[in-house]
Amino acid sequence: MIHATILGRLGRDPELKTISSGTAVLNFSLATDHGFGDNKQTMWVRCAIFGKRAETLDKYLSKGSLVLVQGELHTREWEKKDGTMATELECRVAELEFAGGKSDGQQQAAPQQQSAPAPRPQQSSGINQDDVPFAPYLRGSVA
Repeated sequence: MIHATILGRLGRDPELKTISSGTAVLNFSLATDHGFGDNKQTMWVRCAIFGKRAETLDKYLSKGSLVLVQGELHTREWEKKDGTMATELECRVAELEFAGGKSDGQQQAAPQQQSAPAPRPQQSSGINQDDVPFAPYLRGSVA
C-alpha cells in the first residue's frame, strides 16, 4: 500500500453518488503542480471519500477548493474508446483538511458562495474543535 499526502485544487465540483451497497461516495479530481518555469506540469489525481463523510463534505467542497488529502494511492488502467491504454492515479481519502479559500478569480466571481470552512485552527488558538460542526469528518472519525 502506498500512503500519500496531496495538496491540490479541485478541478470541478465533486460528484456525490450512492453505490449498490447503499454507501455514499464523493468523487473529485485534484490538480497539483510540480516543476518550475517551462518545466512546470500539472498532475491530476482522482479522489474518493466514502460514507457519512462523503455526504457531509459534499456541502463544503467545490471547484477551486484548496485541500490537503491523505490516503491510499494506486493506479488504474483502462482501454480508451480509440483502443489505446490510459492510466490515472486514484486516492482513497482517509483524511481531508481545508487548506485555503477558492482561487482568486472564483472569489471575485461569486463572493456570496464563500461558505467553505476556514482551515482548522491550531490548538493554541483557544477554539474548541468540539464546537466546529464538521470537525469529526475531517479526520475520519465518523464512519
